[in-house]
Amino acid sequence: MKAIGIILAGGNNKRMKELSYNRAIAAMPMVGTYRSIDFALSNMSNSRIQKVAVLTQYNTVSLNEHLNSSKWWDFGRKQGGLYVFTPTITAENSNWYRGTADALYQNLHFLKGSHEPYVVLASGDGIYKLDYNKILEYHIQKRADITVVCKEMPEGEDLSRFGQVKADDDGRIRGYEEKPMIETSRNVSCGIYVIRRRLLIELIERAAEEDRYDLVKDILIRYKDIKRIYAYQLETYWNNISSVEAYYRTNMDFLKRDVRSYFFKEGNSVFTKVDDLPPAKYNPGANISNSLIACGSIVNGTVENSVVFKKAYIGNNCVIKNSIIMNDVYIGDNAVIENCIVESRGTIEANACYKSEPGDIRIVVEKKEIGRASCRERV
Repeated sequence: MKAIGIILAGGNNKRMKELSYNRAIAAMPMVGTYRSIDFALSNMSNSRIQKVAVLTQYNTVSLNEHLNSSKWWDFGRKQGGLYVFTPTITAENSNWYRGTADALYQNLHFLKGSHEPYVVLASGDGIYKLDYNKILEYHIQKRADITVVCKEMPEGEDLSRFGQVKADDDGRIRGYEEKPMIETSRNVSCGIYVIRRRLLIELIERAAEEDRYDLVKDILIRYKDIKRIYAYQLETYWNNISSVEAYYRTNMDFLKRDVRSYFFKEGNSVFTKVDDLPPAKYNPGANISNSLIACGSIVNGTVENSVVFKKAYIGNNCVIKNSIIMNDVYIGDNAVIENCIVESRGTIEANACYKSEPGDIRIVVEKKEIGRASCRERV
């Protein structure tokens, strides 16, 4: 593909609450064995993009560990490769990334040192499969300056966390509002863009001269009536894990056979860093129904409609329902967990009880303490 890829993975997100205290959103564990950034990286690899940069800033440790080898996504090449850029403090610059446009400006050397004519920009928190070549073909066909991938969202979805787009019959964007309080359109931006590399350099340099730092507000919205900005409609599965509710719902979606089949059996694969772990083990007394259990886990109790991540231990007579159990969690005997997300490396003691109502997902962050056996129900 005649393009380089850039994944924007640097932002903090307060909507994720405790889940983002110790990790970047792009490093959020997904579907038992993946990280959210794996989907964007796999799409770029499958689209034959050979040179990809990840711009990261906030809580980078787990993300950097995940990206320490590019071979998992087939970027270990003599030409191209996978690059990870964090803010660099120099004599001339002592700023962190002040926004998405500023992150690109501080790494203009990557854009200027590349020779591919186009750039594919994507966020690290989108869960989807997409051949970026199709967007580039659409971009060239429409003679667009910028193409924005959009998705028509279903009724009942909270759209306040999305940029909302209005396009005319030809697909040209005529209205664009970033995360408005009042819904203006059900067509939202997926945070995926195609733009000519030289034009991106020009727009980023101009924004920096005017002390403008945000890619959406200071470039897309500001230039929507000047540049030819088009919407490419995505018809397949897409979700964004920018809130606790969205993260929970997206993981639960993978309990549906059709969603799993789409991602893992149809078309191109989703790649991730592979851990050398044994298969999940189900001991006598284990009762598993409609759940995903990742490698390295041991189950002795009941697990229903849940996702259990790697190296989790679920004790005897435990009941886990409608929950996400993240990596390295130990759950003692007779524990009950319903409608919860249990944070990584937590220790749930024997006889503990954590319950919440459906639609009011609770995050459980527990370290090893003494005397925790009461039932903690959210009122």
